[in-house]
Amino acid sequence: MEFTESYKQTGPCCFSPNSRFIAVAVDYRLVIRDTLSFKVVQLFSCLDKISYIEWAVDSEYILCGLYKRPMIQAWSLTQPEWTCKIDEGPAGISYARWSPDSRHILTTSDFQLRLTVWSLVNTACVHVQWPKHGSKGVSFTQDGKFAAICTRRDCKDYVNLLSCHSWEIMGVFAVDTLDLADIEWSPDDSAIVIWDSPLEYKVLIYSPDGRCLFKYQAYESGLGVKSVSWSPCGQFLAVGSYDQMLRVLNHLTWKTFAEFTHLSTVRGPCCAALFKEVDEPLQLDMSELCLSDDFIQNKNGDASEGHFGVRYEVMELPVTLPFQKPPADKPNPKQGIGLMSWSNDSQYICTRNDSMPTILWIWDIRHLEIAAILVQKYPIRAVAWDPTCARLVLCTGSSHLYMWTPSGAYCVNIPLPQFTITDLKWNSDGSCLLLKDKESFCCAAVPVLPESSEYSSDE
Repeated sequence: MEFTESYKQTGPCCFSPNSRFIAVAVDYRLVIRDTLSFKVVQLFSCLDKISYIEWAVDSEYILCGLYKRPMIQAWSLTQPEWTCKIDEGPAGISYARWSPDSRHILTTSDFQLRLTVWSLVNTACVHVQWPKHGSKGVSFTQDGKFAAICTRRDCKDYVNLLSCHSWEIMGVFAVDTLDLADIEWSPDDSAIVIWDSPLEYKVLIYSPDGRCLFKYQAYESGLGVKSVSWSPCGQFLAVGSYDQMLRVLNHLTWKTFAEFTHLSTVRGPCCAALFKEVDEPLQLDMSELCLSDDFIQNKNGDASEGHFGVRYEVMELPVTLPFQKPPADKPNPKQGIGLMSWSNDSQYICTRNDSMPTILWIWDIRHLEIAAILVQKYPIRAVAWDPTCARLVLCTGSSHLYMWTPSGAYCVNIPLPQFTITDLKWNSDGSCLLLKDKESFCCAAVPVLPESSEYSSDE
């Protein structure tokens, strides 16, 4: 892997959908860099510190959320003189997003008073009263023709279907939820999944005309659903619960066909490989290397990882995994499936049980078994699947990048002084990774994955 130098950032960073540009927030400035040369191609000055950025689907426009002001500013890459400013006045703005046609911006006001659709074509706006959530509760069909927006009035939850062409309400139906958590269209646009708050275990499948196709409830007592995700192929619906189990539903019958348990002790027989991150002393030529203070000490003044590389060691079963029992007297317990992500081909799904924050589980949906378990030194911050193949990358806030493929797992050291990875993102063609530190970012060129490759457990 080849790494760029580090560049300054003070907020969000993301690739454009066409992978040609990287948008970076640097205080009041929005910096647009070319993905290949990393030269600055556009520089926009905002009226306040940038809290949020989002590209339009066509990569021509980009919006900046200045939530402290609160205000939205939008810019055009092809027409640098064009600008747009959205200010809701006393109502405020808690969140903003693009519509699929890249010509409308949806904003949610503070206290969920209303959701407003702003047109960049004719300056018209449409209001939807009482949206359920600020950043959640809105989902678009894959073809971009319809939007499902959750609202709440008279102590009851509703789904509003809007046409993304005219923004007229095509239909409204009530849903059987106590306190609706979120909504998501299926990848084939044939169904809508809705799930309730953790206090009520309820997953509901609705047709676009408001018919309830299926109601799923795994158990009644205890906290319920924590995460829900469609597979990219649309055939499976994964439900992660507070009981530390992953359940997968079939889209034809809506029945559970797989249940995966996250056990604290893994025993044989088990066909999965269990990789544990361990330190490995670096082989340094002291006659040619002069250790600087930066190399010897890290940001906290402790002994740096510079003295050590890391590698994965294959563990023998049985293995007892580190487990944190959440306190019973505190809200929002750290347990259950808090992180869940499908591979692009829908064959694998990775999960993190929040009571075992250093463990990543990778499940093989085709064979309905565990494919691999990664045991990290530090809690897992972020994971991301390669959009082109079954390759997974993850970070733990250390100076190392971790990768897994069906052929094995390996660790990569970041060759930048005091650079720790707190977040990561792929570009759309899988050729480049964006790695974020607290105040900087870099990119890594990722080689194409051979079809029959064998990786060693260290690199």
